[in-house]
Amino acid sequence: MSLTTQSTSKSIGAHVQATTDERERVRPLLALVVPCFDEELVVEQTAARLLELLRRLSADGQIDPASFIYFVDDGSRDATWAIVEALHEQEPAVKGVKLARNVGTQNALLAGLLGVKDRSDCVVSIDADLQQDEQVIETFLAKYRQGAHIVYGVRRRHGADSVLKKATSWFFYNLMNLMGARIIKQHSEFRLVSRKALAAIAEYHEYNLFLRGIFVDIGYRSEVVPFDARRRELGQSKHSLRKLASLALDGITSFSVVPLRLVTFTGALIFLFSCAMTLFYLYHKFMGHTPPGWAGTVIPIYFLGGVQIMFLGLVGEYIGKIYKEVKARPRFIKDEELF
Repeated sequence: MSLTTQSTSKSIGAHVQATTDERERVRPLLALVVPCFDEELVVEQTAARLLELLRRLSADGQIDPASFIYFVDDGSRDATWAIVEALHEQEPAVKGVKLARNVGTQNALLAGLLGVKDRSDCVVSIDADLQQDEQVIETFLAKYRQGAHIVYGVRRRHGADSVLKKATSWFFYNLMNLMGARIIKQHSEFRLVSRKALAAIAEYHEYNLFLRGIFVDIGYRSEVVPFDARRRELGQSKHSLRKLASLALDGITSFSVVPLRLVTFTGALIFLFSCAMTLFYLYHKFMGHTPPGWAGTVIPIYFLGGVQIMFLGLVGEYIGKIYKEVKARPRFIKDEELF
């Protein structure tokens, strides 16, 4: 093949790709991924509101008429999946997948994202309780058409959240940034992701997932859209303080070695402190003074013992993560899918 023919083929290929990308940007096929765990009280109402949104956006020419909702049942123990099945029978735009067991929000969300990766042009993930304002998705799409690959929904107001929840949320985001895990403050899992960004996500094979950090780590062009959080109308929130702490631990250990460096730094400080205490006791001994007895002996022992146990636990946490990664077990297993 001549150089001229190769150049022409490349030009045609680039033109076709550009035309395809332009079409996807102007009127994309949108998938709404909705992770669910014991959400039988809200899933029907959520489906109705999201279907109404899809119809309006389709009528306005903003999305492809074939756009759909993709529920991810994360091993629910109630009637969540039965309701999704009934909705699917009534409305083909309601689709979903049932996981074999509960795998947690991060893995359930990943199952949804990968499940629609090759079936849509862009994806929006949103919580089943719709405390995140679904009407903001229209602004997401506007940013997407302008060239953004990831659009983050960022809370502007926390609705009816308690003072404790607001305080823990503030502590969570600041701790994550302090420990070197780069994330968008006040952003949960409400975001739009392009097909290109989804392809990049599929390249991450780690078992210990922290999607908020992974999306930032990708580096594609992103935008931020603020929204006001709503009060949850039915059911109970699944984001407990324990789960938030577990998520923070996963995020820190997945994206930062700062805690391990703190172990080294603290060990150096304790060593210097021990040298200073040694000089202190030697000075009093040569001066003929009686050094402190019980307190001077017992307190350092308890202090150093506690520090050592704490640091062993921290190192053990990292080793535990390595253990899970080496096993390379599946992050989720699909039991049934409606499409």
